[in-house]
Amino acid sequence: MALEDYKGVYIYAEQVDNVLSNISFELLGEAKRLAAVLNTEVTAVLIGSNVKDLADQLAVYGADKVIVVDDPELKEYRTEPYAHALASVINEYKPDIMLVGATPIGRDLGPTVSARVATGLTADCTQLEIGKFPLVALPGQEQKDNQLLMTRPAFGGNTIATIACPNNRPQMATVRPGVMQKIDPIKDAKANVIEFNPGFTPNNKYVEILEIVKNTVQTVDIQQAKILVSGGRGVGSAENFKLLDDLAAVLNGTVSCSRAVVDSGWKPKDLQVGQTGKTVRPHVYFAIGISGAIQHVAGMEESDIIIAINKDENAPIFDVADYGVVGDLNKIVPELTAAIKKALAEK
Repeated sequence: MALEDYKGVYIYAEQVDNVLSNISFELLGEAKRLAAVLNTEVTAVLIGSNVKDLADQLAVYGADKVIVVDDPELKEYRTEPYAHALASVINEYKPDIMLVGATPIGRDLGPTVSARVATGLTADCTQLEIGKFPLVALPGQEQKDNQLLMTRPAFGGNTIATIACPNNRPQMATVRPGVMQKIDPIKDAKANVIEFNPGFTPNNKYVEILEIVKNTVQTVDIQQAKILVSGGRGVGSAENFKLLDDLAAVLNGTVSCSRAVVDSGWKPKDLQVGQTGKTVRPHVYFAIGISGAIQHVAGMEESDIIIAINKDENAPIFDVADYGVVGDLNKIVPELTAAIKKALAEK
């Protein structure tokens, strides 16, 4: 493999029902940052049927080029044709870096494609940087420049691992949604579109879709919430979360939680904030009964305002909080809820 032949930062632009997923724009923002360090271009790979019209949206959020693979076989996501499409693009255009969202689709597509193009893949990354690898120079081992350093939680979120792929290309990673930042839209940007179709011959690996049934998801998306009222083990019980429900209701906010709460069975995993949950950036984040372990803080430290309520004045959460209240949440939260209700009524 001639590594010098591989150039550019590519992202897989995920779309469902001809609507681009938010992760596509987040990946473009991160790709722009990485590409600036490498002095190279950003390319989005758009796969589907009748999707060419989406290309300009990708340009608005930073794509220098958009490679469109458009074919009727790609109308709905299926592993085999989509993997064939993306692997063919990689083999033809030879990207240095290939980023995929760590969504249900991306977690299926990314590893399949990496195996086909004979490279490694780091899953569920929370941070990407360009640097030297190995991180520390070792006797008798070359320290290579301009490597993609891919950081992800390991061992159940109890430690952080930084991984590189120095000997194969492309360097592939799936990236957790909500972690990377979109750029400000580039007004009136138009895509430089490259149409590419490797050809599709259905085989016995093609899944036949008999019916698509769409169900309404009842769980709210905490990544979209502007105000989050988050509880930890210190809340004490599932029943005691009613205090947080009441506070969230008066604030028109959403309840979320720490991993300890999910492990205790008090709340579903969809509401978990942290390295092994979701990364959130609300305007206001209440951390109630949450100690502030690094695994949790990594998922919420970019919130605009953090308000912590904890009876332990030495709890690490106070190190990242903008405002902190030391005391019994069973007394403080109801009083805070009542005070907000009163203030709103007097408006």
